[in-house]
Amino acid sequence: MLLKAISIKKNKIIILIICIIILMIISACIYCVLANSEENEQAEEKKYIKWVEFNVDLNLMEKTSKLDIDSHNKNEKVKLNWIELLAYLASKYGGNFSLYKQKDLDSLVERLRSGEKIEDITKDMKLYSYYFESYNAILNQFIGEYQIESLNENGDKVYKKKYGIKAFLPIAKNYGFSHYNDFGASRSYGYKRVHLGNDLMGSIGTPIIAVESGIVEAVGWNQYGGWRIGIRSFDGKRYYYYAHLRKDHPYAKDMEEGKVVKAGDVIGYLGMTGYSTKENVNNINVPHLHFGMQLIFDESQKDGVNQIWIDVYNIIDFLKKNKSEVYRAYEDTKDYERKFDIIDPITQD
Repeated sequence: MLLKAISIKKNKIIILIICIIILMIISACIYCVLANSEENEQAEEKKYIKWVEFNVDLNLMEKTSKLDIDSHNKNEKVKLNWIELLAYLASKYGGNFSLYKQKDLDSLVERLRSGEKIEDITKDMKLYSYYFESYNAILNQFIGEYQIESLNENGDKVYKKKYGIKAFLPIAKNYGFSHYNDFGASRSYGYKRVHLGNDLMGSIGTPIIAVESGIVEAVGWNQYGGWRIGIRSFDGKRYYYYAHLRKDHPYAKDMEEGKVVKAGDVIGYLGMTGYSTKENVNNINVPHLHFGMQLIFDESQKDGVNQIWIDVYNIIDFLKKNKSEVYRAYEDTKDYERKFDIIDPITQD
C-alpha cells in the first residue's frame, strides 16, 4: 500500500510538472505573438521618408509655378498644381532633371486639361507618391491664396485677394545680398561636418524675413549658429533655420519662442555671430545669413541622427520674385517691421 501511494504521488508530481511546462510554453508563445505584433505595429508606425534630395532647377520651378498660378487666376476649368507637375517629372526621370524635355511637361498639362486625373496618369509610376510627398513637404505653403495690404488711389491701405507666391525671400526688399551654392561644403569648427544650408552674404543689420508663416520654435545662442531663430511650419514638416544674427541686437521686437509669425514678417537682423561657446561673440569672418530648411516626416528626425536638410540654393533664387518691404517702425529700438501686412489663411486656421 505504501509503494502504491508513493507511485500515485509521484505520478501527480509528474503531471503537475508537465502542466507547468505546458503553461510556460503557452505563455512564451503568447508573449512572442504579442511582441511580434507590437514590433509590426511599430514598424508600420515608423514607415516614413528618411532621405530627400531637392535638385529641381530654377527654370522648371518658374515654369510649373506659372502654370499653377495662371490656371487659378484665369479661373481655368482645370486648376494645375505645380507640386504634382514636379513630382510627375521627377518620377519619370528618376530624380535626374538633366533628362528634362519641355514636351514631357506640355504633354502632362495637355492630358490634365483634357480631363485625365493625376491619380490615373501616375498609377503605374512607382516613385510618384515618394516624390509628391517629398516635394509637398518642401513647397506646400509657397503658393496659394492670401490677402496683401496695398495702397489705393487715395493712399489708404486696403487688402487685395490674390493667388500666387506667398513665401518670401529671407532678405528684406531693397537690401542687397549675394550667395553661391555652398550646400555640402566642409566645415571644421567643433568637428568635421558638412554645410547644411545656404549662406547669403550681406550687410550687418539687414532685416531678416520669415519665409513662411509658422511658430517660433527656437530663439537664443547656439555655438555654431550664434544668435539664431528656428521656425516650424504649421504642418510641422519644415523647420527654417536662420543663423549668425547680429551681435547685441539680433532679434526683431518681441521675438520669443512660441510666437506666431507670418510670411514676410521681420524676425531678426543679419550679422556674424557664432563659432563660440561664449554668447554674443563675432567669430564668423564675413557677415551673412545662414539659411537652412530641415524636413521632418517623423518627430524623431528633428534632433536625431537621421536629419534631412535640403539644398535651398534654387529656392532662394525662386523667392527673389517675392520680397517683403520694410521700414523703421521704432526709433527707440531701431527695429523694423514689414510695410505691407498679409492675411495668410493658414494662420487663421
